Amino acid sequence: MNNLVNTLLRKWFLYLGFCMLTNAAMAQADTTQHINQQSKNSKIQQQKPYVILISADGFRHDYAEKYKPETLLKLGKSGVWAESMIPSYPSLTFPNHYTLVTGLYPSKHGLVNNTFYDKSKNEKYSMGAKDKVKDGSWYGGTPLWVLAEKQNMISASMFWVGSEADIQNVRPTYYYDYNEKISTDSRIQKVKEWLSMPEDRRPHFITFYLSEPDHTSHRYGPDAPQTEQEVKSVDSVIYKLTEMVKTTKLPVNFIFVSDHGMTAVDTENPLLLPQGVDQDKFVIPASGTMVSMHAKDTADIMPTYRILKENEKDNYKVYLKTEMPEHFHYSAKEDKMNRIGDILVIPNWPKVFSKNKPGIGHHGFDPSVVKDMHATFMAWGPAFKKGVRIPAFENVHVYPLIAEILGLRIDEPIDGNKDVLKGILK
Repeated sequence: MNNLVNTLLRKWFLYLGFCMLTNAAMAQADTTQHINQQSKNSKIQQQKPYVILISADGFRHDYAEKYKPETLLKLGKSGVWAESMIPSYPSLTFPNHYTLVTGLYPSKHGLVNNTFYDKSKNEKYSMGAKDKVKDGSWYGGTPLWVLAEKQNMISASMFWVGSEADIQNVRPTYYYDYNEKISTDSRIQKVKEWLSMPEDRRPHFITFYLSEPDHTSHRYGPDAPQTEQEVKSVDSVIYKLTEMVKTTKLPVNFIFVSDHGMTAVDTENPLLLPQGVDQDKFVIPASGTMVSMHAKDTADIMPTYRILKENEKDNYKVYLKTEMPEHFHYSAKEDKMNRIGDILVIPNWPKVFSKNKPGIGHHGFDPSVVKDMHATFMAWGPAFKKGVRIPAFENVHVYPLIAEILGLRIDEPIDGNKDVLKGILK
């Protein structure tokens, strides 16, 4: 009996050791840089300036003035600072990060939500599904790193939506799979290494993503002391990054943005769809600040739409995909990849749809109605004018701005217009 127990214990410890080694190897793989050894900057591109595009997720348009982060206040006042930047609808993370680097509204580039359904694939995309995140077939448009690489300019990504995918069979020359366990100091050190590369291997366009203050303000709300602390932590990262870049003596331009803002919602009275709606007849990949309903049988669209309309009242608005208001840029005629639901149910702020008690902080609302959805835009560096304050503008215009600074040619239609922001450049 003792021999049997000892044998079982040995096998158990061997199995446990194998699992630990496997997990360690996976963790190591997750933090390994991916490098394309073949790409090089052309001689012409070696002479171009540099752009670091920084995103602090959920950094609301008024957080700098509200919480007084020292470095960002100084940089914003000395460079270009927008009253706000208007996110595309829906004001969510994946759609807007990808809009910033494609110049397209979500309906055009295909990331129409953080989680959505593609009828032709009969599959759901979600930001937590790594196989989908890395699959270039889910992504439309031409991200800035693809634009750069195709024109023989090297790019690098310290995280960004889409940067892990083979979009048009292209990825940044240097990139990482998303992993929040990589410390911010390590991320800054890697940027330093990139900018210290020989000219033919040095990236001229770099993305740098921070997940805060979004995580914290979801949990505690935009007015919480915890959120203030994270805003100041972001400020500390910006200080370290900009001080490091100074040591390179390179003509680096910084653009600091966020994808959306944040607002406090009604946590005590979440909404549910009316009882007369048969949810089994629809694929519903997303709820919260938008319920997207894809009919399994088109005959069920109008009866369900009528039930929802009858119960609309002050809690939500219901639209057919074919009748969405034009300012959303989110309708059947603009749905390039056919991923917008047949019926869209949009709660009126501060209501959200949820089967459980929702978190305090939310985003995703119509930014033309809820100003809290507005994001931040600041820019500084040798390409930008100094001490300029500009009015609010839509985030689709960031793409042509960066292409202009880097001297990259845009060969396909986009929603952004380079004339909107050309006045901020020297």
